[in-house]
Amino acid sequence: MSRCKSALVASLLGLCLAAPLAGAARAADEPDLIFKKSTVWKFLTPDHKLATYAIDDPVVEGVACHFTVPEKGGVEGWLGIAEEVSDVSLACRQVGPIAFREKFEQGDEMFRQSRSFFFKKMRIVRGCDAKRNVLVYLVYSDKLIEGSPKNSTSTVPIMPWGDQPAPRCADFVTD
Repeated sequence: MSRCKSALVASLLGLCLAAPLAGAARAADEPDLIFKKSTVWKFLTPDHKLATYAIDDPVVEGVACHFTVPEKGGVEGWLGIAEEVSDVSLACRQVGPIAFREKFEQGDEMFRQSRSFFFKKMRIVRGCDAKRNVLVYLVYSDKLIEGSPKNSTSTVPIMPWGDQPAPRCADFVTD
């Protein structure tokens, strides 16, 4: 076997072995389903639902966000081709001592999820109100062609936890 073919085979083998590990790493970034509540009954197909999820901020330890999104049922929802509406609610809270794992920019994306077969995404972004030492989270949906003004904001005042002092978010925002 030529050196080029050997390198190609080794590269493909490496990709095949790494693919399951990459999938496992991505799964950790998925939100946790808390519960779903049916809102509209559908005959012989899934109902329309509201689904509530939780996700931990990957950069700010000690902050969790909960968001609720509508999920369409019916045939389109069952097939996974329904375009979900842009309505999303958001609540973020301090759930432990705050620790910043790295610096971040104002408006950095914390989480992104596809909301339709094509183009629409729900995004949660993070910022810092330095004057008040408060983390600000914004959820919104966008489309490639047409934006959506629907959004929700939640704030997390950074408070001391036990005997640990509260860090300043301004110290971790890049300029």
